[in-house]
Amino acid sequence: MNKVVWKLGMVLALLSILLISACAKPPTEEMAKADKAIADAKAKEADLYVPDIFTKAQDQMNKANEMVTAKKYKEAKTAALEVVKLTQEAVSLIEQNKQKMKEELEKMLPDLQKALDETKSAATAAIKKKAVSSKEELQSTIGKFELDMTSVKEQLQAGKIKQASDLAKMLLEQINAQKQSLIDMAAQQKPAKK
Repeated sequence: MNKVVWKLGMVLALLSILLISACAKPPTEEMAKADKAIADAKAKEADLYVPDIFTKAQDQMNKANEMVTAKKYKEAKTAALEVVKLTQEAVSLIEQNKQKMKEELEKMLPDLQKALDETKSAATAAIKKKAVSSKEELQSTIGKFELDMTSVKEQLQAGKIKQASDLAKMLLEQINAQKQSLIDMAAQQKPAKK
């Protein structure tokens, strides 16, 4: 009787161990889906047009990986499922945010062109007053601004809205700084004698 109880106890212990180890498997399928969701969202430029949600998804992916490493598979699965949810949300907002950014850029272009034209006028005035040390350097700078302006328009046409927007904002800052510098230099110079 003791042998039967002992054998039955051993069988139950082995079954318990098998059952516990069967339940504690890494969520490989969920992790693979989460990885693919991140890659797909990045390919659709969610990182550019919905960076806040995309960053949350990446943070959740990192958390899921940490949980797998710590063998906390339930938490890892929950985090992986959250990654998929967040990336789906990000992807659904890409076109809306891209269109909004495009509209803002299109509104900015006339201001950018106006600032460039004003800078050219300020450059002409500064050259006439001999307020600039290098006419060629100034012309080169303005030429670069014009090339960058063309690049903004080309990127906009190519659908690279984020890149065009970033370049336009940077260009506007540079043009305004150059314009102010020219105005300040011209104001300090007395008119050139004829």
